[in-house]
Amino acid sequence: MAHALLLDPTLLAAIRLTGLDWAIVIGSILICFVPALFYGKKSSESTSEFFASGQSVPWWLAGLSMVATTFSSDTPNWVTEQVRKFGVAGNWQWWAFVLTGVSTVFFFARLWRRSGVMTDLEFYEMRYSGKAASMVRGFRAVYLGLFFNCFIMGMVTLAACKIASILFGMPAWQTIVICGVLNVVFAAHSGLWGVLIIDMVQFFIKMTAVFAAAYFSLKEVAKRTGVGESAFAGLQKLVQTLGTQQVKVPEGSHEPVMSTIDGTGQPILNLMPNFDMWQLALMIFIVPIAIGWWANWYPGAEPGGGSYIAQRMLASKSEKDSLGGTLFFNVAHYVLRPWPWIITALCSIIVYPDLASIKEAFPNADPKLIGHDSAFPAMLQFLPVGFMGLMVGGLIAANSSTILTHLNWGASYLVHDFYRRFMNPTATEKHYVNAGRFCTVLLYVVAALLSTILTSAQEAFEILISIGAGTGLLYMLRWFWWRINAWCEVVAMISSFLVSVTFFIMKKQGAGLPFAQSVIISVAFTTVCWVLTAFFGPQTDKQTLLSFFKKVQPAGPGWDAIRREAGVPQSSVKESGDHMGLATLGWVSGCAVIWSSLFAIGKFLYGDMSMAWILTGVFVVSGVVLLGVIRKLWT
Repeated sequence: MAHALLLDPTLLAAIRLTGLDWAIVIGSILICFVPALFYGKKSSESTSEFFASGQSVPWWLAGLSMVATTFSSDTPNWVTEQVRKFGVAGNWQWWAFVLTGVSTVFFFARLWRRSGVMTDLEFYEMRYSGKAASMVRGFRAVYLGLFFNCFIMGMVTLAACKIASILFGMPAWQTIVICGVLNVVFAAHSGLWGVLIIDMVQFFIKMTAVFAAAYFSLKEVAKRTGVGESAFAGLQKLVQTLGTQQVKVPEGSHEPVMSTIDGTGQPILNLMPNFDMWQLALMIFIVPIAIGWWANWYPGAEPGGGSYIAQRMLASKSEKDSLGGTLFFNVAHYVLRPWPWIITALCSIIVYPDLASIKEAFPNADPKLIGHDSAFPAMLQFLPVGFMGLMVGGLIAANSSTILTHLNWGASYLVHDFYRRFMNPTATEKHYVNAGRFCTVLLYVVAALLSTILTSAQEAFEILISIGAGTGLLYMLRWFWWRINAWCEVVAMISSFLVSVTFFIMKKQGAGLPFAQSVIISVAFTTVCWVLTAFFGPQTDKQTLLSFFKKVQPAGPGWDAIRREAGVPQSSVKESGDHMGLATLGWVSGCAVIWSSLFAIGKFLYGDMSMAWILTGVFVVSGVVLLGVIRKLWT
């Protein structure tokens, strides 16, 4: 999900902040940012402190930061659109990534921490050899750290400009300057330590705001349907009303239509898709659960871990903290956050059953900007005084959480993996820290400039996202198979890029394929290309493989040949704690814990108590197994 608006600015015209709201907004900013001021001196000590917090972050802080960072500004809007178009089951498009996240916990978190690298790009020259390894590291440092990174920050900055213009009548340049001063100063001054502390506080502000949005949305449903004024009465009426309804998008239309359930549509409240509608099931469930979670790469849900998730794992003070933080992140991300968004989205169906009703409620809004994702911010007008200030504070928190992380993460790539590695490898630590601060400012300037043209660059950004299709399996198996080499990564990037551009051109010419089919073809083509390269391309230098194995000691038969040549007995590898059977059991039980608790909450909300208690039982049993696995791995 791309980073976009938490609030649609065209819908904010009816919102007026009182003195109490402003006090809460200001208080939220002070609580978030003031503590970070005290970490400036510590972050100035070295690049390790500035970019990796000296690799001394406890698990709970690393996990909270991951959760806060991945609360993308547009996520509630996106979830609302999926629910209105495809029912609750539409969320399988991101629920499937539970498989990715929990696999990172048990198969990759400890390996990342054990590698000892400062950034995940440094991994390339530890794992591979030759010019190809350097080329991949340098290219991805600039591609991810500058271009990809600035597109994301540009979208967030554009959102801030639009919102401020409605709320305060501010021109775009003033918003850019204010956001720049707030975010750049703290990112440049405090480094990753400051980002972590700010993330921790912002998480609680944002979660309180979205729970409030769901609560008052239910109260509005109760009032409108005449069943009272309590949120519980609104919830009961919502389940009673939507429990008999289905939604379908007619062929050739983008507008969903609701009707009584007859088997020809997707029941709105169902947690699983209607498999009789095979094209819908293929898109929202089959492809994500069978292919998407391991095949596609994007920040926040990378197969094998990467980007700012890897940054937090690498900053953890031990392998135990890396595993614990990543596990906490996945539980919070998939269990704590979804239902407030979903409940608000379901309420919006009753309050605003179609786009026409949203347009009627907000006549001053630009009709071209009204979509089903607008239903979430439309529901925010029912927040009372005080909570509206909290929501605006949450908006600022969402903006800062995203910008601060991307500034520090992008600067770490540009300084450590490009400037220090290829341009000036002998400077002092102080010089590199100052270079990091300079890059922090540079990144925001570039993002701000992009924000002024981003409405015409959206399709280009979508191409950048699609370029990673088909590379995910490579990023997982490179830890477990010695044959994967740097040229596999080069070939995977090139082949994925060519396929994505081809499909983009076909779409422009009116011959585009459905998204699910294009993903399957992209994954198959890219995978075949890099697998052939693994067997027939130039191999990694043997000494590099031996050195990597001795340091990281990856488990599995894929390294047996290197292990024997290194003279390392199998018993030594087992002592490292990477028991593949135990890790697999942890993966399965971890996924069961998350999905069973996620769906149990839903069934309790629906009033389906028998199924809710069955799922709770599954949660308890799988939780006991999960805790047992963690104890053994930590021992």
